[in-house]
Amino acid sequence: MRNIILYDDNEIRENLLPITFTRPMADIRVGILTIRQKWELAFQGEYSYSTADYLSAKFPIKEVNTLEDYYIAGNVCPTEELVRCLDTLPHNTGIKYGDKLVAHRGKKCQDFILLEDMPLMINMLPDIFMLNDDALVADFKALTHGRYSQPVSPTCTIIGDPLFQDGTPKIFLEPGATVEGAILNVSKGPIYVGKDAEIMEGSCVRGPLALCEHAYVNMGTKIYGATTIGPYCKVGGELNNVVMIGYSNKAHDGFLGNAVIGEWCNLGANCVASNLKNDYSEIKLWNYPAHRFLRTGLQFCGLIMGDHTKAGINTMFNTATVVGVGCNIYGSGFPRNFVASFSEGGASGFDDVSLNKFFDIARRVMARRHVELTDVDMEIFKSIYEIAETYK
Repeated sequence: MRNIILYDDNEIRENLLPITFTRPMADIRVGILTIRQKWELAFQGEYSYSTADYLSAKFPIKEVNTLEDYYIAGNVCPTEELVRCLDTLPHNTGIKYGDKLVAHRGKKCQDFILLEDMPLMINMLPDIFMLNDDALVADFKALTHGRYSQPVSPTCTIIGDPLFQDGTPKIFLEPGATVEGAILNVSKGPIYVGKDAEIMEGSCVRGPLALCEHAYVNMGTKIYGATTIGPYCKVGGELNNVVMIGYSNKAHDGFLGNAVIGEWCNLGANCVASNLKNDYSEIKLWNYPAHRFLRTGLQFCGLIMGDHTKAGINTMFNTATVVGVGCNIYGSGFPRNFVASFSEGGASGFDDVSLNKFFDIARRVMARRHVELTDVDMEIFKSIYEIAETYK
């Protein structure tokens, strides 16, 4: 059995904060699967992580043989070419795309193989939603190859050719999935509905869409692709090119577009997040290592929200707002475009959230999904609480 380590490049990891405060890069969801799950499907082996020290108790590394072990950059998704190179990779040899090392076998690289085609790489926060289309289509084909979908209910309306050119379906329903009375448009991409997930009546969905296991799309929801609704999420209102990693809710009316939402987040009723400036100018986004807003070259960018953050009803977010871990946003007006972790308040100002208060809320929220806040989790959040001070 191959031993494979998915490693974090510290510079890239910092650029992906606040999403990587609470997870290795390989546990970011883009498309249907996390990056680790993509690799487990594409390249058989036993996987572990090399990540920040404070995350290692929950995401440990398993190094067996420094000559034999495979090391793969945690922000890089598998491709046929990359997997083919790894299959025959000699000891002490690396794989590069351009000058970027994406994988190696053994700790010391004495030779290199150069990739011809660029693999999908998550280097900056907007890459998560910008590359979601390509990642979702690739995951759809990998997950559904040679398998049969549950039938689509006759109460649904399908727009577009329901088959790819190779004759395989563009709509795939896993066992236990329910879709009734919905409009499913596959003219721009496929629609994947995971195990025990549900799209309720009156919803209008344009692919590509990934609705992961036990996730719900409430009645009358409007979803534009490429959108990923992670496991155990609930969504409603209007969404456009959104990635929700898991266990988060945006269950009511309100707009969310070109956004990344972490785990255990909640956006209250009529919460709205802008993704376009009134003057249509280039967007700047808060960058943690730079301690300032940096140009993105983008015209569309919405809300980036770290784990365990909540927004009250009618909350309004300006274009390209970054909110850290463990925040509570409420009140009238627009909060500032960067909200540091463990903060509560809104446009009128913010106060710190104590760890004890955060833990009390997190326990109650997670218990609703029958998930425990463990001692290991608490130690991670204690570390984030200290580290977050340096990024304010």
